[in-house]
Amino acid sequence: MRPVVAIVGLGVESSVFSPARTPGFAFLPARGAEVFGRYQYPFLADIDAVDWRGALVGKALPGGVVTARAFAELAEEILERLGAMTLLDGVLYDIHGAMTVEGLDDAEAWLLARIREVVGPQAVVSTSMDLHGNVSRELVRLSDLITCYRTAPHVDVAATKERAARKLAELLTGGGPLPVKAWIPVPVLLAGEQTSTRVEPGRGLYEAVAEVASEPGVTDAAAWVGYAWGDEPRNHAAVVVTGPAEDAVRAGAERLARHFWDARRDFAFVAPTGTLDACLDEALASSARPYAISDSGDNPTAGGAGDVTWGLRRVLARPEFRDPDGPVVIYASLPGPAAVATCLRAGVGATVTVTAGAEVDDRHGGPLTMTGVVHAVREDVPHADTEAVLRVGSVHVILTKERKAYHRESDFTELSLDPRAADVVIVKIGYLEPELYALAADWRLALTPGGVDQDLVHLGHRRIRRPMFPFDPGMADPDLSARIVPPFTGPEE
Repeated sequence: MRPVVAIVGLGVESSVFSPARTPGFAFLPARGAEVFGRYQYPFLADIDAVDWRGALVGKALPGGVVTARAFAELAEEILERLGAMTLLDGVLYDIHGAMTVEGLDDAEAWLLARIREVVGPQAVVSTSMDLHGNVSRELVRLSDLITCYRTAPHVDVAATKERAARKLAELLTGGGPLPVKAWIPVPVLLAGEQTSTRVEPGRGLYEAVAEVASEPGVTDAAAWVGYAWGDEPRNHAAVVVTGPAEDAVRAGAERLARHFWDARRDFAFVAPTGTLDACLDEALASSARPYAISDSGDNPTAGGAGDVTWGLRRVLARPEFRDPDGPVVIYASLPGPAAVATCLRAGVGATVTVTAGAEVDDRHGGPLTMTGVVHAVREDVPHADTEAVLRVGSVHVILTKERKAYHRESDFTELSLDPRAADVVIVKIGYLEPELYALAADWRLALTPGGVDQDLVHLGHRRIRRPMFPFDPGMADPDLSARIVPPFTGPEE
């Protein structure tokens, strides 16, 4: 009989510096066979040596801390679904790794410990993660295999999940021993916007990850940047190498950890940075079109609430944009359910006055009132529910009923907007996702306030382990020797 493997997991990036809270429904949980359709794992059909079973997988748009009630309810359902399955040979644990839950540290390891109680120590666990996740020793101990993305922006999501699944299937069907695990915590905590693999030193670091993974005696290698807007002892960079040969995994892990530490001062923002006003000045002075600007502090794909009005307020205050015939600007986006409803009722072409934003994060300005012409409306939109475009002067403001990330050209064209013909495209984002990066003639990363403010040193971390770079720039070199974590056999004494 084929080994039976359950697919299970919860994933979200949770900024503790945002006042938002993440409820259970935000995870859009897929159950049973829905797991295969919702998350599109076509490679599972190719790995037919294993009998894959969907349990529950939920992934939420990054946001605030997960409520204790939401996590408890989802965790209980996961355990019930696993308990109802036949004896399991393995678990594909599909997580992000940056989830913070009210009153609970290291939530992903806590959940995996409960899963282990249900499935037993004989089940082999393969954990698949985002490189912006956090890897504690306990998570490594509870996992037999553990890996993460090797690109940022993440263009290898499917490849990473497939690697985790294939390595698990090979281990279950090959009959070999469980791999040795070498874990090294690296006391560095940097934002994703400073560690992109598009440029050095991130590119070289992750090329080295692939090289170590190909060494004899190594099953897989992974390096985690960690999540900069969390505040737990596990929030730091980490390296894990797994494989049958202890000498090989130890050497590989130490090579990667040393590479990361030695490069720590070379990591820089992936684009030129400045204040929002300075970035706008540069955009207007430039002939490059379209010119993209990241409103980075309220980036909803990193954990920002998405409804901070500070950036849009600064844009609308610019005299250059008050005339409808001024430079064409697209701003994405600002949640405002009531504003969207007003636009929907009024219809395209109507002039309306609406108020939006600051329902969740009002620390940087209250709700924003605007008068403009309804340019477009769209219903039944994934994540946003309903969208509207309000033209205020020459600025096309995208309003949403619910938070939505704007990463693709179609996100704009489906709203009768042409980003390629715009002068300036301002998006609540950090580094530009691939489609936006490809269409932008030039771009800047604006350092703006919000729940994922890039000024990490002054944000107010209280619980990370110190010393930590860049919080303690003059710290002594850390111990980067490999910690060999034994195979899981049950609860530690």
